[in-house]
Amino acid sequence: MARWTQILRMLFPVRRQPKQPDSERQIAPEDLKIPVHLAVFMDGNGRWATQRGLPRTAGHRAGAENLQNLCRMCGRYGIRYVTVYAFSTENWSRPAAEVEALMELFVEFFHRYDRELEKEGIRVRFSGERAGLPEPVLAVMAQAEQGSLHRKKLQLIIALNYGGRREIVHACRQLAGQVRDGTMQVDDIDEQALSGALYLPDVPDPDLMIRPSGELRLSNFLLWQSAYAELWFAHVLWPDFSDEHLAAALADYTRRDRRYGGLGKT
Repeated sequence: MARWTQILRMLFPVRRQPKQPDSERQIAPEDLKIPVHLAVFMDGNGRWATQRGLPRTAGHRAGAENLQNLCRMCGRYGIRYVTVYAFSTENWSRPAAEVEALMELFVEFFHRYDRELEKEGIRVRFSGERAGLPEPVLAVMAQAEQGSLHRKKLQLIIALNYGGRREIVHACRQLAGQVRDGTMQVDDIDEQALSGALYLPDVPDPDLMIRPSGELRLSNFLLWQSAYAELWFAHVLWPDFSDEHLAAALADYTRRDRRYGGLGKT
């Protein structure tokens, strides 16, 4: 009997189910690894509007509305910091009418949503150069920062008139000034010192960076801080970015092994 069993196994081998690739492994919501700091490119607003035969300003308005949705989603997942790339130092090269509309939308957004941001416990901060911004924008920035200091649930950091290279230059100038004034020695300048001279040195580096719109580059966003960030790209324009996309990004982030230059898990 044993011989016949062996022959049958040879003729009709048991087909084992192939092991599911780790990249396809399903992650239960309660098993998600949640990043402390999420960075998001609000990219594709103009293309979103063009595809619908609308002016580009309509796309920027839809994108601003979706920022509020992002804040709600981050709050539900327990993310502590979210930095959004709202307006870069290079965006000044866009048509003057579009830039003006963006600045007006920024002011409108905070007047419209400040009460909801307070209800959600969202502290508002800004990263970037303030020189050159319109006075109404600067006034709203000061009001938003001062009025939200006590909120603890989530920090919403808006990168406005921001450029990663310019931030690094800013930090270098800060350190050079300290050397000139005799409060720091050249040999004291290290990675920690430069990190401490950035716009928001108390904010941890991003764990996960999400870029919608199909573009596959950093575009001068958080260049220093993103050294070990996980990158996630999606072929969806920012106004259509939803909880489904964020959940997919978090699931992918959970599957990854963050080694920081060391050895992976064995």
